[in-house]
Parts: sequence; structure tokens; C-alpha cells
Amino acid sequence: MSEEATPRVSLATIAREWGRIGVIGFGGPPAHIALMRARFVVERRWVEEKAFEDGIAATNLLPGPASTQLSILCAWRLRGTVGALVGGLCFILPGLTAILLLAALFLSARPPLWVLGAAAGASAAVPAVALHASAGLAPSAWRRVADHRWARVRWLVYLGLGAVSAATIGPFLVLVLLTCGLLEVCITTDFFGGRATGQRLGLLVPVVPSVVAAGGMGALAWVALKVGALSYGGGFVIVPLMQHDAVHTYHWMTAGQFLDAVALGQMTPGPVVQTVAVVGYAAAGVAGGLLAAVIAFAPSFVFVIAGASHFDRLRHSASARAFLTGAGAAAIGAIAGSAVPLGLALAHLWQVGVLAAALMALLVLRRAVVPTLLGAGALGVLAALAGAPVPH
Repeated sequence: MSEEATPRVSLATIAREWGRIGVIGFGGPPAHIALMRARFVVERRWVEEKAFEDGIAATNLLPGPASTQLSILCAWRLRGTVGALVGGLCFILPGLTAILLLAALFLSARPPLWVLGAAAGASAAVPAVALHASAGLAPSAWRRVADHRWARVRWLVYLGLGAVSAATIGPFLVLVLLTCGLLEVCITTDFFGGRATGQRLGLLVPVVPSVVAAGGMGALAWVALKVGALSYGGGFVIVPLMQHDAVHTYHWMTAGQFLDAVALGQMTPGPVVQTVAVVGYAAAGVAGGLLAAVIAFAPSFVFVIAGASHFDRLRHSASARAFLTGAGAAAIGAIAGSAVPLGLALAHLWQVGVLAAALMALLVLRRAVVPTLLGAGALGVLAALAGAPVPH
């Protein structure tokens, strides 16, 4: 995308239109992309179809929430850096406001019984949502390697490594994703030839801080940075790592509360990555939630604003595409594998029944995610009012 030959749109218009999508953007990245295409490409004709498709391709090569990055990129095309900041913030803020309000309700010291039931029911469906997300991503990724036998074999290996890693070694999942991506680069391109190796590597792997914070706000900032800068394949990829940090390492929340956080991230508009705001709220209240959100979304703004003018080169880079093939396959496996620790976090037998119902709704009946979660929450309310035990 370039800034030339585009209509000049006022910042107020960008704030209104991007905010509107932020309010009604339920359903994750596919819904966000469909809304942006309808409004920016078809109705307003601010962005050409080819430029929009190129934007999707480029942002899919970056770590972090792709639909958020696409919204920033579209706004950048219209008004440069200032437009990108306004558009991106207006896309993010409605969902962030909603999820922080719900976090205050669900994580309060004495939530009403119906709230506990709704949380327990909706969270029971979260492992099914993870499997549904993985199943939705796999076909398009598989088509990229379908014509090459050994590429298919490697893809399946990466998929399996991602799934096993998410199920067993959550804190080190990011290293597995990066290794799979770099291994595919080494196999399929002349990665170590020529003087551009360092430049190529810089395009593929974000810099990881060498110092891990020991606790407090520093630890929260580190967790949020990993969520925003290392989540290849979408927000669910980072769930096992975030779960380990929030529940086991820093004890900010219980396993059941973390499931609630993931459910809230699915039920509110905007990107699933906003789950990290609930983790931040559990760690340090509203200030923690805001800090976590700012740090988690900052890499997306930096990647797009700093790199937008170079996206054509990135999109046509053989190294970048190879990295996405390896890391992307591992990420899809990791999303499916995350269902294991999420399922193990269920505390009561009746929740297993809700999980089975959610699996039926999502994978067999092909129902949408948000209605399924709302239905699971309603079953949880009924179970709680009937006297079933609920986690708190």
C-alpha cells in the first residue's frame, strides 16, 4: 500500500468509521476483514481491492493480531502516521473498554451467582473454540503446500510440533514456532548465502529482550510484550504461554479465571489479543489492564507504521513466505494443542457436558463462535441456579 493517489479523509471520519467497526466487530479476524472490505473498499472506495488484498497478505506475514494491523494499515494509507494511530486506537478501544468492564464484574471479590455460572459455562466452551479456530485456519495453509510432497510432510511435522508443544511446554512455545519458521527458511531458500542474511532475519524475528522481569508491573509488561510481538497465527497461539505466566508463574489468577478471560476475549468485539487486558486487570487492576493492552498492541503499530512502505518487498520475499509456512503450520497446531491445558483447567463434571455441546455446535453444526459462547454461558447460569458447583 502506498499513500499516493488516495482520497484525503478527515481524522474525524477515520475515528468514526474505524470506531464503528470496533463496536460491531464480533467474531474475530474473518468478521473484521469482511467489515473493513465492505466499508473501505466497496462502499467508500477509499482502498482499491488489490491494495486491500495485498494488505491482508502483508499483515499475515507479521506477528501479532492481523486484523488490527490491517485496520492500522488502511488508516495509514489514508492519512499516514497520524491516521494510523487514530484508526488503530478507535478500532481497539471499544472492545478494550468492554472487556475491562466485564473483567471488573467477573473478577470481583463477590460476583453474583449468575455471573459465576455464566463464566463457568462460557469458559467450558473455550477448548472447543480453540479447536474450531485451528480447523478454520488449516485448509488455506495446507493449500500453500499441497502441490509438493516433502513440503506437505514438513508442514505436518511443524503442525505436530506446535500441537505437542502447546499441550506440554507452553512457556517455550514461542521458541518452537520460531524454530519451525527458521527451519523452513533454511530448507527452502538460500538463507545463509549472501550479505543480506542479517537483514532477512531482522524481517522475520522480533527482538526478544534479554532480561526477564522478576515480578510486578515489569513481569506484566514482559508477558504483554510476548503476546503482542510473538503471536504468530493469532491470539490463541499465545494462550498456553499466557496461561502458564498468569496462573502458574505469577499467580495473578486461577485456572478457572484464565478460562473466563479467554471467553471474554472471544465474546467482546475486537481482537482476541485483548484477553491480555483481563490478565493485566487481575494482576494490577485497571492500570494493569491498560498497561497490558498498550504494550500488547504497540508492536502492531510499530510494525505497520515503520514497515508499511516496505510491505511489497516483504510480501514477495521468499524467506518471509517460507518462515510463515513453517511458523504458521506450527501455530495452527499450537492453537489446537492449547485445547489440552484449557480443557484440563475445567473444575467440574457438568462443564465437560457443556464442552461436548460446544464441540457439537462448532465442529458438527457449524455454528458461530459468539452465539455458542453465549449459549454455553446460559447453560452455566441454569446449572448454577440449579445448585451445581461453580468455580470462583
